[in-house]
Amino acid sequence: MSRFQVLQNRSVRLFGAALTLSVALCVIAGCGKTSAGDPKTSGAPQAMPVQVRIAEAQTVPETTEYLSILKSRHSANINPQVEGYITKIYVKSGDRVTAGTPLIQIDPLKQQAAVSSQEAAKAAQEATVRYAEIQLDRERKLFAAGVVPKQDVDNAQTAYDAAVAQLKALTEQVNQQQAELRYYRVTAPMSGVVGDIPVHTGERVGVTTLLTTVDEPGPLEAYIYVPADRARNLKLGLVVHLTDDAGNKVVDTRITFLSPQVDTETQTVLAKAMLENPRGLRVAQQLRAQVVWSTHEGTVIPILAVTRISGQFFAFLAVKDGNGTVARQRLLKVGDTLGNDYVVLDGIKPGDHIVTSGLQFLQDGMPVMEQVQQVSQPVTRQ
Repeated sequence: MSRFQVLQNRSVRLFGAALTLSVALCVIAGCGKTSAGDPKTSGAPQAMPVQVRIAEAQTVPETTEYLSILKSRHSANINPQVEGYITKIYVKSGDRVTAGTPLIQIDPLKQQAAVSSQEAAKAAQEATVRYAEIQLDRERKLFAAGVVPKQDVDNAQTAYDAAVAQLKALTEQVNQQQAELRYYRVTAPMSGVVGDIPVHTGERVGVTTLLTTVDEPGPLEAYIYVPADRARNLKLGLVVHLTDDAGNKVVDTRITFLSPQVDTETQTVLAKAMLENPRGLRVAQQLRAQVVWSTHEGTVIPILAVTRISGQFFAFLAVKDGNGTVARQRLLKVGDTLGNDYVVLDGIKPGDHIVTSGLQFLQDGMPVMEQVQQVSQPVTRQ
């Protein structure tokens, strides 16, 4: 190989190495520029999308919940007026009856015997009266003929009057015993629906035993027992929300009656609220009664938007901070629950943006991106 060829090969190798180094430097320079300018790798925190509800001023009621029992305005407790053993029950719970319909039969044999004895005594006294009347008539005739003195006529008159009086007394006794005999068949005092029948055939009952009830269909009353310490706040016309055990609204009504005295045993005051059209409700049904004492302007917050830490309540608000929006944790003072919301006493004002989603991932000062939540239904009851 000539010297010229050796120099030519060395030049080619140097040129290739220089070209490879140039390409590598360009690639390195380009990658470094992209890495420095890519916001995804710059380390800046990303805004977390969250739903928010804008707090609004609303009419918030001040309420207290009590247990209420529905009762018929026209209800009769059926108690026997005599003692004895039940021999027959003519009706069952839920039957519709009219006034005078037999309900329960109490064994009348003893009373029937008493009636028979009184009737026999009355019959004997009637015979005595007839004999006294004959004697009086005879003595009058003998006196008119001058056979007997006037004293004999007077004696006969006295005996007759006494016999008549005794007959009248026995007649009243028979009537009383017969009237009492009718008490052994218990009848409905009015038309209505038969309630629960807690007694059974063969059971001995007394005048204090509750046999059943008869309720006339129509308006009901909610009996609400309010503690005596709140009695001063009670007044006619207060709104009452009746709900079931699940908190679902049943009916709204108002207080129509207040007891003038306190029950000494329970230390409560009875308040009644009328239900004019109690569809689907039953006598003796228990409902929750929320008495509305007053209303005021305030704000509410969804229960799910509140976290409780060491006995205190907190919520996140979306607030403007510089060029963005961040989540700020706020200490709250809350009152009673109203549906699915807390009544806020302090910590939130109208216009605040309440964060309602992603609370478990939020930290104070974290950037967020708001998505305003639309409230489809009002959270308070007017």
